[in-house]
Amino acid sequence: MTSEALAELLRRHLEAENARQMDDTLATLTEDCVFDDRALGRVFHGRDGARDYYRIWWDAFAPTVTPEQLYWRDDGGIVAETRFRGVHTGPYLGIEPTGCEIDVPVVILAHFADGLMAGERFYYDVATIGRQLGAVPGLV
Repeated sequence: MTSEALAELLRRHLEAENARQMDDTLATLTEDCVFDDRALGRVFHGRDGARDYYRIWWDAFAPTVTPEQLYWRDDGGIVAETRFRGVHTGPYLGIEPTGCEIDVPVVILAHFADGLMAGERFYYDVATIGRQLGAVPGLV
């Protein structure tokens, strides 16, 4: 894929994700995509797994994902520095809704195949979310 085609795919993906349009979001992913959430220690396989992964975030926060910096890798993938922002309106990891806002820096490594996103690996600090929700004592 050309860098222009990848950029267009990412634009479509983020637009659908931020609008929480599940079918449009999943349409940007390969059938056998892999979502690897390193902070949660969980891996989600295929579009059904991706759907489950999005539900975790969308049901709890309805977050907006804002890319801050993209780095193109030599292998055609990307590293994206992003922020997840939202309001805690649904259960998350056993924490009942608090109405608190979250603003979490996230690093995402994405790779592509057949003109679609084939997977994402997520790095962020779960304790940051817990502190912002008032569920984890510590530094504010």
